[in-house]
Order: sequence, then C-alpha cells, then structure tokens
Amino acid sequence: MNKLLISFVPSALQRQSPALPSARPALQRFLPAICCCLILAGFSGCSKFDQLNTNPNTPAKVTSDMLATTLILDATKTTYRSGTDFVRPAQLGKYTCWSSSPSTEQYNYFGRTDWTGLTILNNVAKMISFATTPALKNSYTALGHCLRALKFFYLTMQVGDIPYSQALTGESDGVLKPVYDSQKNVFLGILKELDQADSLFAIGSNFGGDPVYSGDITHWRKMANSFELQVLMNLYKKTSDPDLQVAQRFAQIVNNRPLFQSNADNFSLVFSDGANQKYPFYIVGNQSYVYVMVSSFLIDSLKTLNDNRLFYYANPSPVKIKAGMSVSDPGAYTGPDPASPYSNITNIASSADYSPINDRYLQLPQGEPVYMLSYAQLKFILAEACIRGWLPDTGEKYYTDGITAAMHNVADNTPDDPKYNHNMKITDPYIQNTYLAQPKVTFSTDKGEQLKQVWLQSYLSIFLQAPYTAYYEYRRTGYPVFTINPATNLNTPADKIPNRYLYPQSELDFNKQNVVDAIQRQYAGDDNVNLLMWLLQN
Repeated sequence: MNKLLISFVPSALQRQSPALPSARPALQRFLPAICCCLILAGFSGCSKFDQLNTNPNTPAKVTSDMLATTLILDATKTTYRSGTDFVRPAQLGKYTCWSSSPSTEQYNYFGRTDWTGLTILNNVAKMISFATTPALKNSYTALGHCLRALKFFYLTMQVGDIPYSQALTGESDGVLKPVYDSQKNVFLGILKELDQADSLFAIGSNFGGDPVYSGDITHWRKMANSFELQVLMNLYKKTSDPDLQVAQRFAQIVNNRPLFQSNADNFSLVFSDGANQKYPFYIVGNQSYVYVMVSSFLIDSLKTLNDNRLFYYANPSPVKIKAGMSVSDPGAYTGPDPASPYSNITNIASSADYSPINDRYLQLPQGEPVYMLSYAQLKFILAEACIRGWLPDTGEKYYTDGITAAMHNVADNTPDDPKYNHNMKITDPYIQNTYLAQPKVTFSTDKGEQLKQVWLQSYLSIFLQAPYTAYYEYRRTGYPVFTINPATNLNTPADKIPNRYLYPQSELDFNKQNVVDAIQRQYAGDDNVNLLMWLLQN
C-alpha cells in the first residue's frame, strides 16, 4: 500500500509529537489512548498472543475524543515538527534570515510539495463512527468538516487543482487514483463544508479530546465562520462568479453567524513547561536558535511606524549595546536584508552586530500561543471587506480594533519584564494615544492607501504566527513589497518570487495521468512555479 498517494486505503493512524497546551485540557491524559489508537489502526486483527499481552493500564478501545486529539493537533502543528521547521515560514515571509546555510525559503526556491500529511484525514470517518450520542455525532462530523476544509484549503493554495471529491476514498470506494477537481470546485467544496460545520455544531454538544477549545462548540462555530471569511477574502478576484457569490456569502456570514470576538477565540495552541508541551523554539534541545536573525525588512517596517512590537520581537544588537546605546533605542536594532548575498549574512552573523529574536521566544518554555487564525486577522479581513464594498462600513473601526488586538496578543503573552520589552511597554495609552494617533497609522481617506495600511498591519501582526500566511498574503496582494535581488534569487526568472509549488513526486509516480491532466488543464502542460493558478487570475 502506497503511503504517498492521496487516495489510498488508510495507513496506520499517525502519531504526532506535538507541543501540547496547558491552559486547556491537559493532553497527557490523552497520550496512552493515542498510542492505543495507533496500534489498533495499524493491525486489522488480534491474535491470542496479543490478547494475553494486553497492557491493563492502556485503554483497549479507540474513542472519538482520542481521534479528535490527533486530528486537531495535526491541524495546529502541521508546519513545525522541529525548531528548524518552525522558523522556515518566517524566512519565506522575510521576517528573519538564516545564517547556517543558504535558505531555500529566504531565497525563494520552490520545489515539489509533499502531501503525506493528508492521510490523517482518514481518521475523520472513524472519529464520527465512534460517537456515542446523536449530538456528539453532529459535533464530531462538524469537526471533521472543519479540519478537512483547513487541510484542503492549504493544499489547493500550494498548487491549484487537487484531488478533492475522490480524495481519501480508497477504503470506501476503492478509488486509488483520484481525479483532480478544478480549484473552483475545491473552493466550493471547502465553503460547503464550513457551512455544514457551523450548522452541525449549532445542534451538537460539547465534545472531548479537544486541546484547543476544550470541546466548546460555540468556539468552534466562531472558528469555522471566521475561517470561512478568510477563505472568501482569498477569492476576492472572483466576486463576479455567480456560483461562488463571494461578497454575498461574506455579508451573510458576518450578519448571521458567530465570529471571533476576542484574542481568547484565536485558533491556537498554548504551551507550558510540561513534558512535550514546550514552545517549539524553546532553547533547551534547540540547536537552531543561533542561526536566526531578525531581518532589516521587519525591523525597518516597525521603526518607520514607531511600533513597540520591535522591542518584543527582537533583542538589540549586542555590539550596539556594548557601544553605549540603550536597549530602548530603536537604533540599537538592526538586521540583514533577507535578499542580500549569503556571504553578507554570514559576515553579519560573525560580527554579532544584528538583532536576534527576543529572549521570550527562547527562554520561556510557554513562549506564546501559536495560532493558525486570530481575532486580529479577522478584524483586518473585515476592514478589507469594507474597503472593497462588501460591507456597509468604512472599515476604520475594524482596522483599529485589529491593531489593538494584535498588540494585546503580544503584550498579554509576554511577562512584564524589561528583559522582554526593553522598557518599551505596549499599553492601552500607548496604543490609543500614541500609536494610532500617528499620521502614518491613522486610517487614510484614500481606498488604495487604506488597503496597504490593512495589509501592512496584518503582516506585522503575524511574526512567528500563522505559518506561510505572510507569503500567501503577499502573493494575493503584492504588499508589503518584498525586495527581490536577481543576484541572489533562486527562482527563474530571477526578478520574480514564485506563485506556486510543484506537484508532489508521489503523484507523478502513482497517479500520473490525473496529475498530468490537471497540469495540462491549468498550465498548458508546464508544471511551472511562476504560472498563475485559477485563484490568482483576474
């Protein structure tokens, strides 16, 4: 049985090694059950020897909540299985530079993607089947729709057309080589699944196995609907499509469904000092921290706006502090241009005259919660919708609320210690009376400038958060404008950043005709990283 095909008979349930939340249900109690789940899924039968050697301290029955735990953790931790993986998206988003070797993300090389993580969705049907009441079945079915929508959304964002309607039907329907759905139909399916998730959560009950929202269906409804607005905003070039009805759907959700209302609703993992629960870039056991340098692109963007997040995101250059500069002086913060030659990066690293990431990311085992989608992001999405005319408002209140929420998310998850804020605290008076009052931050009267303000604030808010969102937003909007250096850019042509990834080699090996048909249909047979998928076409 091929492990790489998207269509196969499900393989053994995948065990993750996630960072686990502490403020929400302690995950340690789920681990024995997860291990049991893996064993049960890996073997179809049980011999007498197995029965005689059953561990009486390990649960012998798989339950819905066990499977929910593995699925939710996979969805929230899918891009950072190690410390190095955790910072890769920050390099692609031009937030950081990497000094140990030339980074493919930093220098814009896009190769073939990998879909092996999709097979965990085979657990969705099992999770639903083990539900013990009709209300729980509604909730687990809704959760399945939510997590499927997340997975397929990020998959189609990578390449365009993907298997969707026949994906993961190897066991149920015997489809081992699924056809590729058009990207439009994939998005229609994602929107339908999120609609179904909201409806089913509304008639469901709170459920077990949830390390994010403790099984609270109201929180999950907010998440499903807020995520659907994010999906719709990515379809902004398709507002004239009568099937999608982008603007109408958007307004209907805003007017009739629950959405994120505070940072407490963020779709995030919370970390702690417990075993296997530490922040993914915590210094203990982390060999990668010495290679991370905060980029001049991020530092200069923050300096331009007199943004105190600079002092929470970065440490000052030790060379400049030794020379007598204050830790509260923006001039003490400096970083390399992420588009500069790698030799320049290593020279700066050797000189130590650069800003590392803030000690709070390294020295605090709880770090900060890492989200896939936040309340602040939702506010910026709503602001953009107003500017585009989808909602009857100017968007200014959403914009300022988004900034306030983003800043509070940083400050509220950082100890009140000069070591971490460098005496430049983010407070309500600073946000309201200083930051928002600046001419460069005050909401413009020009719609084009308003969009740029919203996009920039969204970009500044997701440092070491929402993996790969900064790249997808840059691809969608062209803003903020990333520097492209033809002398260092690994893409061809050297004056462009790629628009997509290449299809997985596994699909070419085992589902060749269908992937070739999809490439021909979309890209005239050329699986090229620079070509525009349907989503990006006007």
